[in-house]
Amino acid sequence: MNCKTRIVHVPITPTTIAPPAANYAHAVLTTGAERWLHTSGVVPTRPDGSVPEAIEDQATVVWENIGAMLADAGMAASDIVSVTTYAVVGQTLAGVMAARDEFLDGHLAASTLVTVPALARTEWKVEIAIVAAAT
Repeated sequence: MNCKTRIVHVPITPTTIAPPAANYAHAVLTTGAERWLHTSGVVPTRPDGSVPEAIEDQATVVWENIGAMLADAGMAASDIVSVTTYAVVGQTLAGVMAARDEFLDGHLAASTLVTVPALARTEWKVEIAIVAAAT
């Protein structure tokens, strides 16, 4: 008998704490996962080596790069369970959050956004790491 395990991602939002501050889940409970993808910090470098100037454009490039990694792993945005975003202090973060929300297309993942004084290269304004789980 060929029985495939069903993976389930359940957002955890206790009613005893304040709701999330934006479009994310406080936590995600994953059951039935057999494959996990952990990325390093994904940076806003395009395949040709260029880096856009504006942070919102950098965020879009980062999510395109994450999408390529997910595709190579046979996964999709809906398999993401956790997102950690690092953004350089002083940047407007609305575009970063909008790029995340557009990529996730309604899927809720646990999400943390941290402002930092700088990233490894001076032109980088945002870097994102994700964890995804699938069968």
